[in-house]
Amino acid sequence: MKGVAPRLAEAVQSYTGAALPVRLRAWDGSEAGPDGAPVVVLRSPRALRRLMWEPGELGLAQAYISDELDVEGDLAAALSTVWRSVRARQVRPGRPGARRHVTAALTALRCGAVGPRPPAPHAPQARLRGRLHSTERDRAAISHHYDLSNDWYALLMDESMAYSCAYWTRPDDPSYGLAEAQRDKLELICRKVGLTPGARLLDVGCGWGSLSLYAARHFKARVTAVTLSREQRDFVTARVHEEGLDDLVDVHLRHYRHITGADYDAVCAIEMGEHVGDAHYPDFAGRLHTLLRPGGRLLIQQMSRTGHAPGGGAFIESYIAPDMHMRPLGETVALLEGAGLDVWAVESLREHYVRTIAAWHATLEARWAEFVALAGQETARVWRLYLAGGGLAFAERRMGVDQILAVRPGTDGTATMPATLSDWYQQKGM
Repeated sequence: MKGVAPRLAEAVQSYTGAALPVRLRAWDGSEAGPDGAPVVVLRSPRALRRLMWEPGELGLAQAYISDELDVEGDLAAALSTVWRSVRARQVRPGRPGARRHVTAALTALRCGAVGPRPPAPHAPQARLRGRLHSTERDRAAISHHYDLSNDWYALLMDESMAYSCAYWTRPDDPSYGLAEAQRDKLELICRKVGLTPGARLLDVGCGWGSLSLYAARHFKARVTAVTLSREQRDFVTARVHEEGLDDLVDVHLRHYRHITGADYDAVCAIEMGEHVGDAHYPDFAGRLHTLLRPGGRLLIQQMSRTGHAPGGGAFIESYIAPDMHMRPLGETVALLEGAGLDVWAVESLREHYVRTIAAWHATLEARWAEFVALAGQETARVWRLYLAGGGLAFAERRMGVDQILAVRPGTDGTATMPATLSDWYQQKGM
């Protein structure tokens, strides 16, 4: 009698027109697919049932999160193999016809995969309500991701709690790691915006305060830090007090639309613009222009995406970062220029993000039991899938991240930026 795995391999070939790109091992012990390929393990018919009810990325992700589907060895290698198969256009174009649907249904029936919809995984799934990118919905979206717990992020990140792409100036030095790369990123940002003692810096979407604290501690800047996450607000406030920086850093729980004041010498938004939304980005850029003084500098570090996939995909939208939007780099530059800002320099950090995510992923695996104890097995598996897939997207150039430096033009037409970039990179060993 033919086993489950061979039946499924034949069904995939018939349904998609492409050979199975991975080695499949089913719950009955049968195997099919190319030798030497990454091994995908189906532990239960429930994994197939999920795909019957939720075809595509989200069904696969939920089967993985629930441990009904697993990958032996390198998860990123398995994801890359599948992605290359899709990218090579091996999948038959067009919508599957009725005959292929019937064949797939019969295969599922023979494999015992037909049945009621499986319950959703216990890992929290975003279910946002209200008008897209309203203040309350934005607050809920930010809370879903960033309020997982401060303990979780403290375990994942370095001591600076910088949750953004680092800047790896000495990647081949074994004594140089994530903490040093995040320090060099913060140093570079502060130099690019020209901070000096007493300069007024607005940190929009301040996260756990890594930039705000660094700017106050090392450049004596006066910082206004803004976040929509209560967990982050409370964390940064406590850290400011612990370091004796209360006279330099003010922390606010506030939407960017409700930021008060003006004439800031510098404004930074570090991987916050992805949460603004496409329709609202022109207003966001205009608001940043208004908050700056003439001659003031804006530094945006922001992810971009190629092709026609502006969000993070069904899995990311459901479990990690709902309502996020990414666009090609050139479109963001055009929106900033449309708001009246002069874009002065753009620096790609894409390869730096590959290293950054690899460091986070290594920490997750090395301290797996601690992460499971904090948030449960399913949430830990969500993050394993998220980090493996995210690192792959940057490595394969499907996503990018860039630092965009812009300036609000001065009123008299004189130059407000340095003649060269040399001072940014020739200090403190960078």
